[in-house]
Order: sequence, then C-alpha cells, then structure tokens
Amino acid sequence: MQHRTVADLMTHGVVRVRYDTSFKEIVKLLADHDITAVPVVDEMDRPLGVVSEADLLRKCSAGPTADGTRAEELMSAPAVCAGPEWSVVEAARLMAERNVKRLPVVDEAGRLTGVVSRSDLLRIFLRRDDAIRDEITRDVLERTLSLAPSEVTVEVREGQVTLRGSVEVSSLVPVIERLCRSVDGVVSVSAHIGHRIDAGHAGPITAAPASRLTGEQLRR
Repeated sequence: MQHRTVADLMTHGVVRVRYDTSFKEIVKLLADHDITAVPVVDEMDRPLGVVSEADLLRKCSAGPTADGTRAEELMSAPAVCAGPEWSVVEAARLMAERNVKRLPVVDEAGRLTGVVSRSDLLRIFLRRDDAIRDEITRDVLERTLSLAPSEVTVEVREGQVTLRGSVEVSSLVPVIERLCRSVDGVVSVSAHIGHRIDAGHAGPITAAPASRLTGEQLRR
C-alpha cells in the first residue's frame, strides 16, 4: 500500500517572512495572499515561529503603546515542524497535541520546504470510493493477505467500508480490519466476516449433525 505523506499534501510555494519583518508588512502579506498565518524564518530559511492573525489581533488588543512590532516579537515560538516523510497520522497527532492549525515542513537541514495545514491533511478523505475499494481489494486482500476475490467482498460508500465473506481462521479477521483502516481515505470499517477455523482450537471446528446445527453454527 502506498500512503500519501506530508510532502504529497503540503503547500510548496510558501509565503514566509524574516524575523525583522514589520507588523504592517505582515498584515499586507496575509491580505495579498489570502492566508491566515506565515512562518517566520532566519537568514538560513529555518523556521523560528509562526505569526497568525490571532497573534496580530493580540497585538492590536494590547493597544498602540504595547511592545511588539516585528515578526520575532509577534510570533508564536518555537516553530512546531513536521518532516516531509511524515504520515498523515503523525502530522495530525502533532497538531492535536500542540493545538496548532498548521505545521512548517523542514528538510534534513532544518530549512523550510512547505507548510501543511489541517485542510491539507483532510484532502485524503476526498478519495473516490472506487479508488479505495480497488486498493483494499488489490493491495490488502489479494497481494498482502493472498485472499481470493470470492472470499471477501468490499463495498465503499463515502469512505465507509463494508466487508463481507468468510476466511480460513478467525485470527485473520482483525488483521483485515486493521489493514483496511490504514488505507488512505477510509472513514470507518464494518466487517461481517465468518471463519472456518477458530484460532483458539488446534484444528477445524467439528460441525454437529445437520439436524442439530444451531443458528450460530449456520452463520459460520
């Protein structure tokens, strides 16, 4: 399976400001580019922090005599950054932990290469249902787990995956669910998968005579 990374989703042409950029210059940049925040960088293009509309409004609310007229005085610091190779899950987790809406993306030398926002990460959920279904069928079920197409069928509606069928051992069912949840664009997974062998038994479950089969056994 090929998972999209931060590098695939981030904005590459990043508007940034130097640490000595003035308040009014920052306001103009935000307006001109229709953005809500800019990274603040040093001479080596390494992020020092981020100046957002909220930071600027705090300056306004403090009154005209308050300190803070340059980016380095206005920014939220230090910069909370991500790597281009990070997964969507890693980036989303850091955003949640640090309560930030965007992450500057830096290369191995710490230089700014992009910015990834919450809306960028959510773009993976715009994948078409048929693309998700094909990836689950081809990459998860057939290539990874070596299951025949007749064993488990896949239905996807608005990112919600429904699996139906029967596999050899019960222990395979949670593995299928976990792998399907990891596919980009999947919102939820509902599995209705039976099994022919219980993983807790040494061998196949012995069926009772047909006349004495219970409802549960008939569903296996």
